[in-house]
Amino acid sequence: MGTVLKGGYVVELEPASVERVDLRIEGERIVARGEDLTPGPDDEVVALSGKLVFPGLVNAHHRLASVLARGLVRPTPETYQAQLEQLRWPFENALDLDAVQVAATAGGLESIQCGTTTLFDLHSSPKAVTGSLLRVARGLHEVGVRGVLAYAVTDRMGAVGREEGLEETVSFARKARGRFRGQVGAGPVFTLGDDALQGLGEALNTTNTGLHFPLAEDPLDERLSTERHGNPPVTRLLNGNLLSPRAMAAHAGHLEWADLAQVLATGTWLVHTPRSNQGLEVGYAPALKFGARASLGSDGASPDLFAEAQAAYLRSREAGQPIDVLRYLANGHRLASQVFEAAIGPMREGALADLLVLDYLSPTPLTAETLAWHVVHGLGSRHVEAVMVDGVWRVWARRPLSVNPTVVAEQSREAAAAVWARLTP
Repeated sequence: MGTVLKGGYVVELEPASVERVDLRIEGERIVARGEDLTPGPDDEVVALSGKLVFPGLVNAHHRLASVLARGLVRPTPETYQAQLEQLRWPFENALDLDAVQVAATAGGLESIQCGTTTLFDLHSSPKAVTGSLLRVARGLHEVGVRGVLAYAVTDRMGAVGREEGLEETVSFARKARGRFRGQVGAGPVFTLGDDALQGLGEALNTTNTGLHFPLAEDPLDERLSTERHGNPPVTRLLNGNLLSPRAMAAHAGHLEWADLAQVLATGTWLVHTPRSNQGLEVGYAPALKFGARASLGSDGASPDLFAEAQAAYLRSREAGQPIDVLRYLANGHRLASQVFEAAIGPMREGALADLLVLDYLSPTPLTAETLAWHVVHGLGSRHVEAVMVDGVWRVWARRPLSVNPTVVAEQSREAAAAVWARLTP
């Protein structure tokens, strides 16, 4: 028994194409594509009547727990370092395991309602480390989204905290399966001593995965890394053999060209997070220089990849360095395909069936040549009508099928109140 999507316009991002064809899905994969496919006797037929069939979006760098910080009223720090020390780190310290799971469900629900079917989460809860990634996975499992999870190892809580973080990120990477995979995670490089870098290298060898970490989000990363540890971040990462085609560096907004070139030479993925960078007032990252392995992530901003793509393109235009927004989105699929060792993103036979149905009535011709402009100026999360992950409908008629949004929101508000109460004045 399969599912046949009939009468839709199937979209591919790179090379761009918009074609009116049918798709047949069986199990977790697309098994046929063609004009006017004939359904089998037991197939479910979904008449799309000209709606778009779009690849499920990939959020390459997110922080699910940040959903519980939305609206948190605190004094606005004047510097990036103060923002970390007065807001982000105290918030992470206030998380317990129950809050971690609730945040994953709430953040995962927002993600899938916005059309994101795969997200890469870099998690940190220094006072609730052991078992935290499993709780994140449970929260995402309730929603049905695909997740790649890492714990952000740091020396910020001392050697014991560092070792707990290493154990957590390695333990999850070893046992993750199905819709989940693990990576080795790290905090900002200036929070990592030499022992931490050595431990990360050993963890990468043990798990055969890549490193997921923030890099040069602010000039503070280079300054403190040099002051505390004798070398700038890129030099330390290269000396530790931590950069590779499996590694993912988020932000990369404050690297000298020589350092950026060295990062690019290792094949490391670079994840552009324009809305988060703008919100933190850390400046614009030169995304046009990020090379062929660059994608998009939302960091602590809302998990809306359509909004992220639009912000990325418009900010790049403002900087006089316009990027190819379709390539950035398509690279998310390439990254997810690499991690899951299966085709994710192509609307072709053999690919995993992660897709969206968009109810978008285009006011102008929608073709391969105009697709990028519709993504930048027209398409949005408001058009997401249905979402399929691994061949299973997770959202239908704009309603999540496995969770009650009202209940999720109530639980999230309760968890947020408890976390806020634990924050020191």
